[in-house]
Amino acid sequence: MSDHSWSTAVTRIEPNSVQLRGYPVDQLMGRVSYADAVYLALRGELPDLATGKLIDAMLVSSVDHGVTPPSVLTAITVASTGADLSACVAAGILAISKWHGGAIEACMRTLLVAVEQQQKKGRSTMETARAVIDFAKESNERLSGFGHRIHTSDPRTQRLFELAAEADQAGDYLDMIQGIRAAFLEKGKDLPINVDGAMAAVLCELGFDSQLANAFFIMARVPGIVSHVHEERTRQKPMRQIHPDQYTYDGPATRDVPSDRI
Repeated sequence: MSDHSWSTAVTRIEPNSVQLRGYPVDQLMGRVSYADAVYLALRGELPDLATGKLIDAMLVSSVDHGVTPPSVLTAITVASTGADLSACVAAGILAISKWHGGAIEACMRTLLVAVEQQQKKGRSTMETARAVIDFAKESNERLSGFGHRIHTSDPRTQRLFELAAEADQAGDYLDMIQGIRAAFLEKGKDLPINVDGAMAAVLCELGFDSQLANAFFIMARVPGIVSHVHEERTRQKPMRQIHPDQYTYDGPATRDVPSDRI
């Protein structure tokens, strides 16, 4: 091997063969979900069925949240200039940062430290949760994963927690984030656990590195960004002034998921 050689353990490419973590991709196709393949790529092994369903639910939970998030506003603004799809989507992804999408990583770090301290000091969940809030207040830091500008009870959070329990992945981290929520209530602050907080707790339970947290938001949000970009290019005039509070929804009325999908 030369001095410039290097190794990768992710994908093997040979003539007429594509293998992801050792599995031929053509054998994975039609047999595993996209979420399973994401887990395989990131963790090196296929998840069990319940965990795969949980990963899938996380990706679905954040597929879109309307036209007002910065990633979508950025993407459709760029789309209004006539830019290529790739440029529009890239612009939207680049808007995913500390205050938009980045809350998952920040919340994971909080939960990881909190559970570590709880176990080290032998404290109860509530004692630790109160200490977390007090420390954040003293440090003048905002605790990510709590509160929402629209929802007083994020419907996606409870569903993720239910699926985590079904996957036997409801442990110390889910207890801790719910403890912090309860500690906020004790102080008179009604801050619901938002979907970012729920995803953070689940990813901690699954043992993911916090550095991968925002990747889940990015992977989830790309289809939504693409749909808004395509709508902008096909329904709106070029170079328009975009007012995020002056849109109206004219899509399908509320409908139930077909019974064969449940």
